[in-house]
Amino acid sequence: MRSGMRFGLSSIEKRDVWSRWKTGQTLHEIGRAYGKPHNSIRAVLLPRGIPPVARRRSRLALTLAEREDVSRGIASGSSIREIASRLDRAASTVSREVARHGGRPAYSAHDADRQGWVSALRPKRCLFAVNHRLRDIVASKLILDWSPEQISGWVKTCYPNNESMRVSHETIYRSLFIQARGVLKKELMDHLRSKRRMRRSRHFSEHGLSRGQIVDAISIRERPAEVEDRAIPGHWRGICWPAQRTATLRPWWSAIRALSC
Repeated sequence: MRSGMRFGLSSIEKRDVWSRWKTGQTLHEIGRAYGKPHNSIRAVLLPRGIPPVARRRSRLALTLAEREDVSRGIASGSSIREIASRLDRAASTVSREVARHGGRPAYSAHDADRQGWVSALRPKRCLFAVNHRLRDIVASKLILDWSPEQISGWVKTCYPNNESMRVSHETIYRSLFIQARGVLKKELMDHLRSKRRMRRSRHFSEHGLSRGQIVDAISIRERPAEVEDRAIPGHWRGICWPAQRTATLRPWWSAIRALSC
């Protein structure tokens, strides 16, 4: 048992769990890698069913290094304009930053950076939360056991001139699997042809191997040049006999078989 088993997975470990799941590892295999029961891994994957998009900081937001410069400037008694000039930022940007995080007496660079990361999370409302008509149409087709691919194609055919009536099958899957969105009822998942509650890449089997392909296959274009000389018995080609030659040789093969018996 690894140390810290009582505690949950970090954000980095959770991203690695999703990567392992996408490559075809089972819940038990991932659990063994982290010294946790497979139920703990399932608890990470099940609420979403689809890997979350990695968050990135906006290029316009102040970095931790800039916030530390702001903190040092405040400690040295510099004005907001002087601090902004050293950072090559607008004075209003620095002024709002300081006022937002406690003012000059209480400003802390690390606390401000952490609060800025949390407050920057503004989930975008999904398509079905905005377009109720489209949501109702998709729900009615799911009840009839239509697949998301069929629904996507049907909507595009029936409303060719209405751009607002467009939805990809991936959007439908995400609205079903990510229940935090709360726009399509969870019961509609029972109408999907696949009864899984967590999606897996179609290119990987349960054991992580690509289906329908030879693993570590070598292309025939990479064969060595000596194959063309046919000097080694293993490099000989098979012979395709014409029908007349086969009929001529059949009695001969029968005689050999009789002698061998």
